[in-house]
Amino acid sequence: MLLKEIQNIFHKELDVNYGEDEVNSLFFICVEYYLDLPRFQLALQPEFTINKSETDTFFKVLEDLHQQKPIQYIIGETEFYGLTFKVNKNVLIPRPETEELVDLIIKSQTERGRSDIESSAMKILDIGSGSGCIAISLAKHLPNAEVYALDISKDALKIVEQNAKLNNVDIHVIEADILIDVNFSTWEDISLRHKGFLFDIIVSNPPYVRHLEKKEIKPNVLDNEPHLALFVEDNNPLQFYKAITEFAVNNLKKHGELYFEINQYLGEETKSLLTKPFFEGVELLKDLNGNDRMLRGIKL
Repeated sequence: MLLKEIQNIFHKELDVNYGEDEVNSLFFICVEYYLDLPRFQLALQPEFTINKSETDTFFKVLEDLHQQKPIQYIIGETEFYGLTFKVNKNVLIPRPETEELVDLIIKSQTERGRSDIESSAMKILDIGSGSGCIAISLAKHLPNAEVYALDISKDALKIVEQNAKLNNVDIHVIEADILIDVNFSTWEDISLRHKGFLFDIIVSNPPYVRHLEKKEIKPNVLDNEPHLALFVEDNNPLQFYKAITEFAVNNLKKHGELYFEINQYLGEETKSLLTKPFFEGVELLKDLNGNDRMLRGIKL
């Protein structure tokens, strides 16, 4: 079958729900992933044909897209901060806003004059790691740092381990619930049990979407991505931030840094958690869309 014919079918079936530009993007993602064919190749070879097995694959993708399944889950991977990450229904699909958080941390270390040699002493903890996109990206760009990825989900931590191997970095994984297991003695990683073990950086993109905000969530997210990693109760939306801030007070080094990705509607409320006498230099930062999205504080 002509690949161009498949493209026309994608538009006929999906444009009404996704829009022409988005359908083009989805189609060419599939072309590049399943056929290893750059998108410009179709313009050069309009008569390019695919075999029955490949045609069946495209029609299966079409069926999944009709069901609002995210393309990242369909192909099983996505790109984040220039790296490839495996994803499935057990982890959130990494977002561009989270790339901004990673970039902020990396640039902060550069500004502080940390060389690769100096970063060897650094210990970084990513709480609620999901796919491991934050922890692994930091490990890749701060190659001598010791990076820990904590999550409540065994299935998520399996993805972290796969992605660490895929991106050729070493990550320590910790299965724990930060709302309950806030003491090193309950964690399996033996290195964290040593007296005086403190982190240089703690970072988290915890669940922060209130149920009252569900109406703003697209169906492909609401119906597919793990609610455990997305939603918090309306009457206690900052529960993770409170627990992590308390943990950071006790487990960050002096002048260590705490970073959050936050709910854009709760910026000031979240910022108020990082108060003296525990933190200084607290900054509420906007993302590229102008929304309050990141929070940074320095441990006193």
